[in-house]
Amino acid sequence: MLTLRLIFNLYTMKNLIYFPFLMLLFLGCKEDQKTSNSEQNVNLEATRNNDTTSKKINEFAIVIHGGAGTILKKNMSAEDEAAYKAKLEEAIKVGHEILKNGGTSLDAVEKTINVLENSPLFNAGKGAVFTHEGANEHDASIMDGETLNAGASAGTKTVKNPINLARAVMENSPHVMLSGEGAEQFAKEQGLELVDPSYFYTEKRFQSLQKVKAAEDSKTAIDKSAFYDPTIKDSKFGTVGCVALDKNGNLAGGTSTGGMTNKRWGRIGDAPIIGAGTYANNATCAVSSTGWGEYFIRAMVAYDISALMEYKGMSLQEAAKEVIQKKVPALGGDGGIIAVDKDGHMVMEFNTAGMYRASMDASGNLTIGIYKD
Repeated sequence: MLTLRLIFNLYTMKNLIYFPFLMLLFLGCKEDQKTSNSEQNVNLEATRNNDTTSKKINEFAIVIHGGAGTILKKNMSAEDEAAYKAKLEEAIKVGHEILKNGGTSLDAVEKTINVLENSPLFNAGKGAVFTHEGANEHDASIMDGETLNAGASAGTKTVKNPINLARAVMENSPHVMLSGEGAEQFAKEQGLELVDPSYFYTEKRFQSLQKVKAAEDSKTAIDKSAFYDPTIKDSKFGTVGCVALDKNGNLAGGTSTGGMTNKRWGRIGDAPIIGAGTYANNATCAVSSTGWGEYFIRAMVAYDISALMEYKGMSLQEAAKEVIQKKVPALGGDGGIIAVDKDGHMVMEFNTAGMYRASMDASGNLTIGIYKD
């Protein structure tokens, strides 16, 4: 009995001697683990900060287009070329100034497009093409990348600036798209500027309609004229658009058009279709399209570029090239897009001979292009 008690006491004393050492060792390991985790978190945060710094190339940015098509230098006079470049520069500087002063991307997009809509040079607003019946019908859309809210109008004849109507639909109605007389009634109620349809008449666009209608006399005439005459070949083209990233990291895009020369039956192209002609999402990019609308609708061009970025991890440039250089031509369509992503990367991608375009970054670097360089 004595022997057993002695053994028990010795065992207990041994444990008491080692217990403090075991506790110190345990606590030391926990502290080391805590320090290690803390260091890992700091390193991870530093990596994230470095990634953000390397990706964010522009605090804000803006890109515009004035339509794509068979735009060849040999077919354009020096005076016309200068006029187009001057108007593109004027328009983009309006939006750039808004962004520079801390304004929203939506304001920059709307005001920039207003400049293009008020010019007879582009197929939107004042310079809209004629329908088969000899009228001017306008389509437009705008989208907010922060909220994914959007607005559009189609087939209006008296609204001076259709992009303003599109924004009013987005912000002041429960709808996304309004058309025709109903859209014009809404515009009137919103206090937007309405004009007599004659305001949109331009001789150049009217003569383009006559050429296209004359070519309808025979299929052979259509084929030959469409191949040799840019006016007829590009009767399906012409749009203006703008995309922007503001200082708050919000993206927006907008598109406005007079549609297709000689269009009939209330035809509507891609410009007012969210996802085809316009798309904006703060998680990816903002896109505005220009080209053969029927194919851009079928390919859902603007959204497809965003989706490739979001779901396949493509860069903006990779996604734009995939859609414009492969997917759209595979269907038989052509045209182009402008886009800016959440980090300020800008793209102007097209598969035609030319596209009126301009871009401007936060540093004020301006790029203007017309032909395929």
